[in-house]
Amino acid sequence: MLVHRPPSDSASEEKYDASKLESPDLRVEAGVVEVRDDDGGLLLPSVRPAAERSLVRKLDCRLLPAIILIFILNYIDRVAVSSARLQGLEQDLGLTDIQYETVLAVLYASYVPAQIPSNMVLNRITRPSLYIPACVCIWGMTSALTGVTKNYAGILGARIAVGLPEAAFYPGATYLLSRWYTRKELAFRAAILYGGLLVSNAFGNLIAAGILNGMEGKLGVRAWRWLFYIEGAVTVCVGLFSIWALPDYPHNTRWLSKPERRLAQVRLAEDAGEADEDSAHDTALTGLKQALRDPKVYILSVMGCAQLLGLSFVNFFPTLTATLGFSTTVSLLLAAPPWIFATIVCCVNAWHADRSGERFLHLAVPWWGVMVGYAIGLGTHSVGGRYVALFLMASGYAGFALTLVWTANAVPRPPAKRAAAMGIVNGVGNLGNLIGSYAWKAAWGPDYHPSMIIGLASFGLASGLALLLRQMLVAQNRQLDRREAAEMGAAERERIAEAARLEGVSLADALERKKGFRYLY
Repeated sequence: MLVHRPPSDSASEEKYDASKLESPDLRVEAGVVEVRDDDGGLLLPSVRPAAERSLVRKLDCRLLPAIILIFILNYIDRVAVSSARLQGLEQDLGLTDIQYETVLAVLYASYVPAQIPSNMVLNRITRPSLYIPACVCIWGMTSALTGVTKNYAGILGARIAVGLPEAAFYPGATYLLSRWYTRKELAFRAAILYGGLLVSNAFGNLIAAGILNGMEGKLGVRAWRWLFYIEGAVTVCVGLFSIWALPDYPHNTRWLSKPERRLAQVRLAEDAGEADEDSAHDTALTGLKQALRDPKVYILSVMGCAQLLGLSFVNFFPTLTATLGFSTTVSLLLAAPPWIFATIVCCVNAWHADRSGERFLHLAVPWWGVMVGYAIGLGTHSVGGRYVALFLMASGYAGFALTLVWTANAVPRPPAKRAAAMGIVNGVGNLGNLIGSYAWKAAWGPDYHPSMIIGLASFGLASGLALLLRQMLVAQNRQLDRREAAEMGAAERERIAEAARLEGVSLADALERKKGFRYLY
């Protein structure tokens, strides 16, 4: 429940100056604002800038490290099968080429449909700090149990079981970020989160190389089984730690003070001109219906599917580096530098997206880099040229990192609709990974020219859809320019009135400021 701000005397607020920072109710020490009693004290102009910096810094230091660490383990667990393949997984389980591809694909068969209901649940529950860690612990345990499988049916079942709890994390974590950061802050934070995936591809291969090289035959167990045991156990430990680290929502996070929670709500209300809260009529089901009626959601979903099909090489990256002609250990080590480079590109790209407010080019340019990489792969057999192509291909994830950010910007309110839209976009988008599991056939190696042609076509489609979405948002912004406050619906008026109450301004002022909200394209 939102905390009501008591009526204040405007004259007393005008006289509020630095001397009052030493009052019993409010003080600033070493840049950290401490407030007692008055939950609206941090909104005063004399203290708000420092208070807001302190709040964002606290979130950055606690929320971001936790979800980055989880995301690193998320992808390490997910792609462990690719690394294990290099150390005898296929031979020990008697898998054919098509069976191995199915093992990769079946995770997405459970991962994709579970994302929409998971995000709908996340929007309705009050404690995401318990929901997300519980899912992390479950997928860590099921990932570890992959190491005990004896045949094709066993590993197939384990992969299905891993996909269900994993579905809660990435769309859920991005939605949680959207409940805390403004539009101009979200892209960079989401990119830092996605940097966890890219780093996991780098260091996950290094970790896998160490385990596969040093654990073979220990206690009579194959090294690829140790890989699942060790990585799964680490994931469970991190899941337990994240119960402490993750926040809930701005109105009920326990490790923030009442004034800080109030400030967190006001920041988002000001950013969109309305409170970031569902109205009395907004439910998980109405949010889903609203998302399904919005054509932007369908465009974003197909765009996401196309780009992930183009990026599906990620599940075969160790195999692609192995085509350069080196040993297993060296191939795994060579897989790291492209992902480190991609992490840097991802963060710089998102930082500039936040600064500029532009979205289309910040998604599309990295995709075009992948297309150049594929063109190099199609045009040369040299080791150097193909390795450079791997750098360009990995950097394409800098565009995908902003997909859910653009979704949150294009479908901002109400939160129930935004949560459903993000689940739909990421869920449907990951069908590209499922299809891509069959797009890199071993029979097409070592050149994989048909796979690269599929990737080129996919990014061509994604680019066209992104351009279409941009033009739709431009048109909607023009409609907003002409829209009058009287045309607003009852639910939207309710959220704007809530924002006015939170900020202590009149409804007329809030309605006037609402005209300033525009979609980012």
